[in-house]
Amino acid sequence: MPEAIMKEKKAKVKSTPDDLELTIANQGRDKYILRLYITGSTSRSILAITNLKKICEEYLEGRYELKVIDLYQQPDLAKGEQIIAAPTLIKKIPLPFRRIIGDMSDKEKVLLGLDLRELKNKKNSR
Repeated sequence: MPEAIMKEKKAKVKSTPDDLELTIANQGRDKYILRLYITGSTSRSILAITNLKKICEEYLEGRYELKVIDLYQQPDLAKGEQIIAAPTLIKKIPLPFRRIIGDMSDKEKVLLGLDLRELKNKKNSR
């Protein structure tokens, strides 16, 4: 019986690199998974949401998932994600993981943080 358990564990370990390679190969086609952490309905929070939605619609149309999390309603999430300031945007996918702090009004900074600056330059050269 221990041999069966060991074989099962080996099989699981073998599939992990394949999954990783598949994830890396599909990275360019993946949706962007974004989390925006805000603190209530402050003007800064609303501005961050508005600015980020405009950027996402312009540069990631149909390829993003944005979840807005109010830290007043879910304070435990601040500790889990190590949020020390709000608004904070976290780009979970595609890698690399990025964190952008502020009201998202500096469009160039947000594009750079989302690794979209290169896409913007290609878009403008058409």
